[in-house]
Amino acid sequence: MDLAYIPSPSTGVLHLGPIPLRGYAFCIILGVFVAVWLGNKRWIARGGTAGTVADIAVWAVPFGLVGGRLYHVITDYQLYFSEGENWVDAFKIWEGGLGIWGAIAFGAVGAWIGCRRRGIPLPAYADAIAPGIVLAQAIGRWGNWFNQELYGRPTDLPWALKITESANREAGLYHPTFLYESLWCVGVAVLVIWADRRFKLGHGRAFALYVAAYCAGRGWIEYMRVDEAHHILGLRLNVWTAIIVFLLAVVYMVVSARIRPGREELVEPRSRKPVDPETPGDTEKAVDMEKTERAEKTDDAPADSDDVENGAGNGAGSAAKG
Repeated sequence: MDLAYIPSPSTGVLHLGPIPLRGYAFCIILGVFVAVWLGNKRWIARGGTAGTVADIAVWAVPFGLVGGRLYHVITDYQLYFSEGENWVDAFKIWEGGLGIWGAIAFGAVGAWIGCRRRGIPLPAYADAIAPGIVLAQAIGRWGNWFNQELYGRPTDLPWALKITESANREAGLYHPTFLYESLWCVGVAVLVIWADRRFKLGHGRAFALYVAAYCAGRGWIEYMRVDEAHHILGLRLNVWTAIIVFLLAVVYMVVSARIRPGREELVEPRSRKPVDPETPGDTEKAVDMEKTERAEKTDDAPADSDDVENGAGNGAGSAAKG
């Protein structure tokens, strides 16, 4: 009797006409577009201007890719620098291998540079982009499906993932941990969006909630994986990382809520006060208010001193003639 299972793709390359595109790279690119699109909508809803998220992403994305690859290579150095391995493979990012911890850390550095150039507070930007980032992770995990990597222990569950045999893996049915993490990330995105609307999270707390919620899921999913990894006190390195980062995120949320409650009043120098995303047409109203205020300032501006004196003189002359 054949068991039900999730098939793995026969190839990791997609063909867009004559152009070959690796499935892993396609998932990463698609995830970036989704993150920027959603981040832009949330940024505008908070009172920012359109295009700012994409401008900062120009800095954040390259830094994130470099950081993600560095984390993977450093923590799995034996795959590239052990005897019989080719160190040049460390640069073959299209074959998979991006550590989310390094990607977020280095991506934050790139975002900080972009925010600093625009005079924008990084925590406000992080809050706006957080759900988009975790949705990008959900999409990116399907790149592991194309590469047939990062699966869990053997299982006979109906949703088991069928892995084909190769030089570095055995054929069989395994837990589809890529799918577990992808679904978890979608749930985290929904949680952050809901909590942000319900509690008006600000000053980086929406981003911290994303980090804490993601780590809570990554811990048990990582524990299921069977790919080679370094262990500390019996736990995989990434499990320890998830635990530590989770605790740091929770501490940040608690401390930040006490020190800086509420949400930022102004997220971008060229923007108006924050707009309620749940109020239809609020963005247009903010723009109209800005135009009205500019017009009022122009009408109420005091006249130049010379004009005042000339006006007074002309008035006096007219009175004398009368």
